[in-house]
Amino acid sequence: MKKLLVSAALAASIMTPAAAGAQALPAAIVAVVDLDKVTMDCNACKTASAALRTKATTLQNRAKTLGGPLETEQKAIQAAIDALGGKEPDAALEARIKAFETKRQSGAAEMSRSQEQLQRDQQYIQQQIAAKLGPIYQSVMQKRGANLLIEQNATLATSASVDVTADVTAALNVALPSISTTAPAQPQQPQGR
Repeated sequence: MKKLLVSAALAASIMTPAAAGAQALPAAIVAVVDLDKVTMDCNACKTASAALRTKATTLQNRAKTLGGPLETEQKAIQAAIDALGGKEPDAALEARIKAFETKRQSGAAEMSRSQEQLQRDQQYIQQQIAAKLGPIYQSVMQKRGANLLIEQNATLATSASVDVTADVTAALNVALPSISTTAPAQPQQPQGR
């Protein structure tokens, strides 16, 4: 029995330094933020969102402007082809088809570039917001005494007392008074040989 107690004491003494070295984690003090609301209510975000909607509307209008005449021309060309009754088109109709195809490809390329620019602009806006939010999260957590911040959509239920959405929005309004809504131009790719 004495050997068993000595062995237990020895084992306890060996494990005690390891246990003493480990620190207990602090209790979680949780704060919750509704990022959708932050980005809807932030002043610069509202302005940027309105600018993006205007750009999207302009893009849609341009698509209609390009598409209308192309559709009319396509119908006319198709009618001319149908009137041939299976015969080969003459040189004038061939030239007309080629000109139509060139216009169609040019319009499609223009729309593609414009859509890509709109997507880059949207990503650029999001990058600017995200760059400001990181430090704001830390600041709001420190002011509120929180050590964990969770997005509202990741929770099942919360109390209004842990919601820091208004604090984050107010801080974002100060830190980000305006947002550039046009992404910088992409660097040109070197031409291959």
